[in-house]
Amino acid sequence: MADTVLYEVSDGLATITLNRPQAMNALNIAAKVALRDAAQAAASDDAVRAVLLTAAGDRAFCVGQDLKEHIGLLATDRETGSGHTMSTVREHYNPIVRALADAPKPVVAAVNGVAAGAGFGFALAADYRVVADTASFNTSFAGVALTADSGISWTLPRVVGPGRAADLLLFPRSITAQEAYELGIANRLVAADELRAEAEKAARALAAGPTVAYAALKEAVAYGLTHSLEETLEKEDELQTRAGRSEDHAIAVQAFVNKERPKYLGR
Repeated sequence: MADTVLYEVSDGLATITLNRPQAMNALNIAAKVALRDAAQAAASDDAVRAVLLTAAGDRAFCVGQDLKEHIGLLATDRETGSGHTMSTVREHYNPIVRALADAPKPVVAAVNGVAAGAGFGFALAADYRVVADTASFNTSFAGVALTADSGISWTLPRVVGPGRAADLLLFPRSITAQEAYELGIANRLVAADELRAEAEKAARALAAGPTVAYAALKEAVAYGLTHSLEETLEKEDELQTRAGRSEDHAIAVQAFVNKERPKYLGR
């Protein structure tokens, strides 16, 4: 994979690192392709039991689209009439968000700095966000005369409510780390110099946990947001049956009886 994104798997944890710190981890085409490929690889690899999405440097998690590249691509579109530039949503952003949100394993985002536009969207696609106290968030889209993408029109209202989401989308502004925590955007707020250690600790704990149960929890929450109580009860029955048949459930029950700490296999 291109060095715009680093990918490493260790002890069941896949670490995906956006690696353009000199550009505040802005998303040029190479970075989007590499991130898409890394996210899909992590989601589909049975040896990966949790994912940590992070970024190099201390200024930015990801500021979204690389506007310097984007300007040139728009000019080419005008010359050729192709309109190809905006296909990046379909070709890159959508597959990235699907891979993160639908992965049958927990995804932790370690937000080290500015998360704007698609960067904000990717952070929201994770299941758990550990945020540095120096970080900030900004929807950004309306500020460059664009609508929402990277799943943020779906994820943001579910995190902060539709009214607050409309405010943040229509009137883009910098949301401090403290406000993000108060809004529920940040699950855990830590000192900047402790971010990587704390995020990796959380991700490794999840990687050592009951992966089948985690996958079922993700599916249950996503399903319950868009279905009736009766439908959700049926889904819970289905998912609990699946989790109950897992090896990890048998391990957990036996460990409980023996008063031991369970050692999960992730299956």
